Parts: sequence; structure tokens; C-alpha cells
Amino acid sequence: MIAIQWEDVIGVLQTCQPYLIALAVLWVIAIIVMIACRKAKKSKKRMIRKYSGLSMVLALVIIVNMIILGPMYSLIDMSMGSGTVSDETTDEAIEVANQIAEEGMVLLENDGLLPISNPSNINLFGWSSVNPAYGGTGSGGLNELYDKVTLIDSIEDAGFTVNQDLVDFYNDFSAERAEMSLSAQNWTLTEVPAADYSDDLIQSAKDFSDTAVIVLSRVAGEGHNDMLGDVTEASYDNTINGYNDFEAGEHYLQLSQTEEALVDLVCSNFDNVILVYNAANPMELGFIDEYEQIRAAIWCQGPGHTGFEALGKILSGEVNPSGKTTDTFIYDMTAAPWWNNWEGTHYSNMEDMAVEGMNSGMAQTYYPSFTNYVEGIYVGYKYYETADDEGVIDYDTTVQYPFGYGLSYTTFTQEMSELSVNDGTISFDVTVTNTGDVPGKDVVEVYYNPPYTNGGIEKATANLIRFEKTEMLEPGASETINITFNAEDMASYDMSGDGCYVLEEGDYIISVNSDSHTVLDQQTYTQTETIRYEGDNKRDSDEIAATNQFEDAAGDVTYLSRADGFANYDEATAAPASDVMSDELVAQYHLNSNFDYTTYINEDDEMPTTGADNGIRLYELRGADYDDERWDDLLDQLTVEDMTNMIALSGYQTPAMDSVGKVQTIDADGPAAINNNFTGEGSIGFPVEVMIACTWNKDLAEDYGEMMGKMCREMNIAGWYAPGMNTHRTPFGARNYEYFSEDGTLAGYISASTVQGAASQGVYAYIKHFAMYEMNAKMVCVWSNEQAMREIYLKPFEISVKEGDAHAVMVSWSFIGIKWSGENSNLLNTVLRDEWGFEGFTLTDFFRNNGHGFMNADAALANGVDAMLSTYAGGPNMVQDPEAASSVKYMRQACKNVMYTVVNSWVYEEDGVDTGMPAWEKAVIGADVAVGVILIGLGALVWRRYRKSRAEEA
Repeated sequence: MIAIQWEDVIGVLQTCQPYLIALAVLWVIAIIVMIACRKAKKSKKRMIRKYSGLSMVLALVIIVNMIILGPMYSLIDMSMGSGTVSDETTDEAIEVANQIAEEGMVLLENDGLLPISNPSNINLFGWSSVNPAYGGTGSGGLNELYDKVTLIDSIEDAGFTVNQDLVDFYNDFSAERAEMSLSAQNWTLTEVPAADYSDDLIQSAKDFSDTAVIVLSRVAGEGHNDMLGDVTEASYDNTINGYNDFEAGEHYLQLSQTEEALVDLVCSNFDNVILVYNAANPMELGFIDEYEQIRAAIWCQGPGHTGFEALGKILSGEVNPSGKTTDTFIYDMTAAPWWNNWEGTHYSNMEDMAVEGMNSGMAQTYYPSFTNYVEGIYVGYKYYETADDEGVIDYDTTVQYPFGYGLSYTTFTQEMSELSVNDGTISFDVTVTNTGDVPGKDVVEVYYNPPYTNGGIEKATANLIRFEKTEMLEPGASETINITFNAEDMASYDMSGDGCYVLEEGDYIISVNSDSHTVLDQQTYTQTETIRYEGDNKRDSDEIAATNQFEDAAGDVTYLSRADGFANYDEATAAPASDVMSDELVAQYHLNSNFDYTTYINEDDEMPTTGADNGIRLYELRGADYDDERWDDLLDQLTVEDMTNMIALSGYQTPAMDSVGKVQTIDADGPAAINNNFTGEGSIGFPVEVMIACTWNKDLAEDYGEMMGKMCREMNIAGWYAPGMNTHRTPFGARNYEYFSEDGTLAGYISASTVQGAASQGVYAYIKHFAMYEMNAKMVCVWSNEQAMREIYLKPFEISVKEGDAHAVMVSWSFIGIKWSGENSNLLNTVLRDEWGFEGFTLTDFFRNNGHGFMNADAALANGVDAMLSTYAGGPNMVQDPEAASSVKYMRQACKNVMYTVVNSWVYEEDGVDTGMPAWEKAVIGADVAVGVILIGLGALVWRRYRKSRAEEA
């Protein structure tokens, strides 16, 4: 749950300032009148001063009303909302959340130590064993409304007895984790120095049990920065234990000195050690190979309020793990192709364009910055598998756990049938057999390796194209799964010329794998001729053929190429050679401060009809096609005021519009929990998206979306700010927990299922953050080539639109090239709507009172953004010239997109839904009437007494 945003408070006070000034002026006048009458007769002086006092009260009432029904209206209206999640639905949600945790935790290592079929005593080492990570922080985090199942609860519930001496030892050392929130990012890792463990404590632990579990955690989230590339340069109490916890240049995803000492201490005293890595971001876990005592390892990514219950069940064998990694675990992150180019770099010649802002009440300066996505399409496993096939890396010493990797307590075989090809559709069966001794589930991972011409279109040798998860298979049982996809799905994007997708002739190796590196079975599909999907020959999944839309986003960057065995690796992956923006780009670059607000005003535009009386109401268009001619009649009824408010005040809501009978709808944060930041109500928290994706279970993802939708409905929420689906370009993304994977296909299908699940409850899910938002920052120019954008970073969104039928999108804070993504019509109109066929509306990310210095409604509306995530008027969320024909045209289209989505939500399931006055507004009017009657009565009383006093004086 997000606390009060002080920038919002300041912004609201600023919008109220004219009213408060007016009140002060009126009061000063009243006071002057009171002073000026001091020489009048006593009765008259009394009467004037009393009337002046009453006028001050009246002025106060009028001004308060103007504020309440003006700039404060939306905030008050949302705060007066109602709706809570029922106990029955919460129980149902917990069941789904726990199932996700059971299938999402990944068994990374096991030499036979697990499962411990006869649970007994167990030692828990590491401070995180008593204070683990349940999820991330920020808008996607958990709330404090529900009790958490702790890691210790889980293990004890599974029948183990935990060493209480160690628990007390850690609790006495520290009770709370260093603050990690929107308002503060303290990265300090709380851990007990090895020297503090007494000999007696270690000996008693050895006497208690010969099995030890080490728990290591990392927490991050929305805020100021990503995880630390150099811990010594950030907010970290590096000498809290009397020595350097990290040396200069060491990063946050390797062991600290204190953690290294802990691992060594435990492994020096116990032969049966289990590592539990509790974080959403892959870590350097090479130390596991160095200690033969570490016989098992589990990745527990962030289980939400109750998901830890699965951990004990996995340790005991009640649950057979079936999770698979969503990301590649490598031994040395500093050797990764992205290492020199993952953090934002300030443009040294643009510091005069810095924006002074706030982040949750903390003063912060945003600088024009940049990040070069130098690796092109070779993100995650696509680089490592291709580099291995090209012979340029030693795979076994580079990759520790491949993408799609995960162990089980049983064994499986997978066998492919022959391929069936029919009119461009490829189909085959995969028979999965449990060849082990215990029941379990397995994942069918289907990859393709396309034909590659040296120096031609870039292609990776391993590309996930489909996946399915089996049901629970008993020992000896089999399940046959059908896999079907179109050959065009294997096409690569060719940036040459006008650009298009191309399915080149040649042999395509289609394989079923246990992970991205390990092939279980394979078949060959031969494409006899090259197909270019251009002109009228579009891909079947597209509405129009894709062409180059982002050539200006490539910049002056050398991108990694497979040509001649990644011959340009050193050049492409080097740190940026310059931090200076070219004069040509400087001339084009703008923020709100130097934006020409007439840029998108076309003097030739004709003024659309407004305020017509066509007698049509929004509810009549529920289920109507997007192109239904009745929309024009409805839109003609809109008033400029209704349109202006709709666009400017769509923060956590879409406002009511009386002219067409559109009711207010409420939106809420996600993705882990439904959090209404205005009423303080919230839902139980689910596991983080990484854990959901690690299930590789689309049905379970749909269940997750359905439960989120059901909880939204009970909380009277129609729109859910989730799921997040940006790419794990690197493990250091502080918001990676909000996103699914390094792979767009896995992320896309898990997200599509989630969106469909929410839609089954009439809730529209905002897929976010569109697009190129792989970092935790603002005003960062992302430079990427178009092939990488389409094949990697836009892929999850594309699948969610085409397969998930998404109808709401949240636009990112990123700049694509030198323009904010919300000002990129090629992205929001050409690709999203024209190519993919998206029908619905797009919303900015959190707007604040100043659009963070770079977002404004005029640029947004003209380029495909429909609404601003702001809760009060008065800033750049308001169109500068709402009477201009172009502005009205843009607002009219935006309102149609919003209403099309809203009318098809659960809010309009009943016939005749229309606007009405909120109960609190009626109460205000009632109170006004009462105050008015009282003031009139007091005025009459004052007059009567004045007349009486005057008579007595006479």
C-alpha cells in the first residue's frame, strides 16, 4: 500500500491556492469593516461586526464548497469509496497463491538430500530466516492488512522442529530489515558477523541437527535506483560490522563479506546444507559449487503473504517441485554483454535541462540520461546459447543454471511425434512420461533454431516458441500434449529497406528441451522458399504488415552481431564512448519547459460537434463493435468540460461524464495485491510475477488473473494496474519482481493468460509499462535497434494484445530515442493499434503535479495516449487550449477509447447503468442547506436584536 504522496499534497495545495487567497481577501475586508465601524453607535457597531462575522463564516463555507467540489473533488470521491474482499474469496485466493508457490519455487540443486521424508530437527541460518523477503516494494508491493506465513511457520507446519536458539539469536540482533520503499532505499544487508556466533551456539546447533538451511535474501522495488553495480557508491552502511562488507567495484548480487563468512561457517560445521535463495533477481551462486556440503538449493523468489507455506512442503516432499527458471543464472555478471551499458548515464551537456522533482516526498533531480541496449536481440539465454554454438564461450564455466532449468524429485522422458505441416501451421505431439518413483509435473519447452546466414539477419540459435505444463503424473503415467504454431511465428525482423518480418528458406530445428541448453528430442522443418511479410502479404496475426517505425531509436550505437562469431563483441559491449548528446538531437530534444504546446495543433482541423442532444447513453453501446456508427452519435454529446476532466483526472479512476451517462470507475495498483490507496482497503498478496512465471503454467496464471479480478470486483474496482511485462534485460532491475522473465514468449503467454483471467471477471488489466522500461528511472533515452525492440522488448505486449485481448495499456516513463514513449505515435498508434489491432485505451504512468517535467496532455493525446494518471487538475495534465479544434478532436478520440473499455467491464453488466450524484456530495449539499438555514436564522436574530437595541437607544 502506497502511503500519502507528499508531492500530491503539495500539488493539491497549489491548486487550492487561488481559493485560499480569495478567502483571505474576503476575511481581510470583513475585518476592515469591523475596525472601520468602531465609531458607530453601539447597537449599529454590534450589528455590523456580527454581520461581518457571519459573512466570514459564509465566505468560509462557500470557499470550502468550491474546493471540495472543485480541485479536491476527485480525491474526496475516491476516498469515499467502499468495498472489501470477502473471507470466502480471500480463502480461495490463498489456495491459488499457495499453488503458484508450490509450482513456482525452483529446485536448483539436489544430490539426494531432499526430500527429507521424515521431518525432524532443523537449523535455520542467516538473518533472513527470521525476516525473509515476501515480495518487492512500491506500487506493486504487499500491504500490511493480512498476516504473513513466515518461513519458520512453513517449516514447522511441514513437521520440522526449528532451532529456537538460532531464531532468538537473530531476533536479538535486529528486528527489522533496512528500509526499502518508495521514499527510501537503504540497501544495507542485515546479517550477523561470523565472529558473533559463539562456540556454544554452533555446538548446540550441531547437537540439535546435522542439517542446516542457509537463507539469503535480496529486496528491491520501485523508487530511485536499480540494484547496485558498485555497492560502495550507494546508500549502504558498509562498515556496520567493523569491516568492509563490499569492496569497491563489488555488486549487490554477489555475496557480501558477511554472507561469505556465514556460508563458510555453516559449511565448516555441517555436512548437510540446503541453500534457500529468497529474491526475485538471479544472483551469482557460484559459491554453491565450491562447497560440497551444499547438497541442495531452492530459488524462492518472493511468495507473497502465504506462499512460504510451499517451502516446508517441498523440503518434506509433500510437494514435488516443478518450477523452471525464468532467467539465466551466470557465474560472473561483470562479464555479461550488458555489463557496461545497463545503468543510465547522464548527458554531460544536458544538465541545464534537469528537472527538480519529488519521489514520495523526497527531493530528487531528474537528468536527461541514456542507456544503450547494445546486445540487440542477444538478451539472456539467446546470447549464451548462440555464443556457445558459435564456440566463443565456455558454456559450463559461464552459465550455472540455464533459462527454463529446474529439478524434480522424479524423472521424465519427452518424445516428439513427426511434424505435421498444413498451410503454414506446424503441429506435433509430445508424450511426457513419469519414469520415476513419485508423482510430479513437467514442462514441455519448445524451441526453434532458425537457418542463419553469416552477416545476414541476426538470429539466436535457441528461441522459445511454445510451452505447456503437464497435469500431475503418477509414476509410469504419460500425457500427450499437442503443440501447434504458425511457421510465421519463426520469422525474424529484417531492418533493411522499409523493414518487414522475413521467414527465410532453410532448415528450422524444432526441439523439446528440459531447458534452453538441453535438447530432449528434435525434428526439422524445412522452409522451401523465403517469405517476406510486406505490403499486402502481412503475417496472419497482424492487421497490417509491420514496417520500420523506430529507426530514429537506433542512435549512434554499435549493436552486438553474430557475424563471424560475434567478432564485434568488444566494440559493441564497451562502455559508452561519449556522454554528449549531439547538437542535432539537442535541437530536437524537449521537456515540458521548452515544449511548444501548439506543435500538434492543425489550423485546418474542423471543430467536432460537442454538447449534442442525441438521446444516447453509454450503456447502450455495451458489446458494440469499436467501429459501430453509434459511437459518433454518443461522442457528439460530449462537452469540452467532460472531455477535459476525463483526460486530466484519470488517476486511479476514470471520471464520470454526465453528458453521456458514463459512471466513474475505480482503478487500483498491483500486481501482487489489490491496493486501494485512498480507502486503505486491500487484498491478500500473491507471489511476485517472477514466481508466477516460474510455474510455466498458463492455466495457473489465468487462475491468478481471475482471482485478482474477483477481488477487484468485491472492492468495486474495474481496472487493475497490472501485469507488468517489461523484460529482465539484466538481473539488476529493481522492479524485475513486477515483471515475468528475460524471455518475451514466456512473459507474453503468462501475461496473456493473466489478462484473460481478470477479464473473465469483467476487470480490465493495464499491461505495463509500454515500452522499453527495463530500468527504475525517469527521463532516460533508450537506444535500441528495431529488431531487438520488436523481437524482445515489445514481444510480451504483442502477445498480450493478440492472445490475451488486452484493452488497457499503461505507458512507460521511458524515452525511446529522444522522445517520451507517450509522444511516440509510431509506438502507440501504428504498432499497438494498426499492426496489432489493439482496441482500448492507454494511460500514462503516475503523472504527479508536473508530469515529472516531461509528460503533458497535449503531446500525449496527439500521439495515442488517452488519459493522464493524475488525481487533480491544474498542471500539464490539462490540455492547454481545450477549445482548439485539434484538441477537441484528440480528446474526443481519447474519450471513445476509454469508454469502449469501461462499458465492457463488469461495471456495465446491468442494464441502464447511468450517472448519479455520489452520496457524499449529497451530504455536502445537505450540510450546506443546514448551514444556510442556520446562517439565515442567525442573521435574522442579529437584525431583531439590532432593532430592539436601536429602539432602546432612542
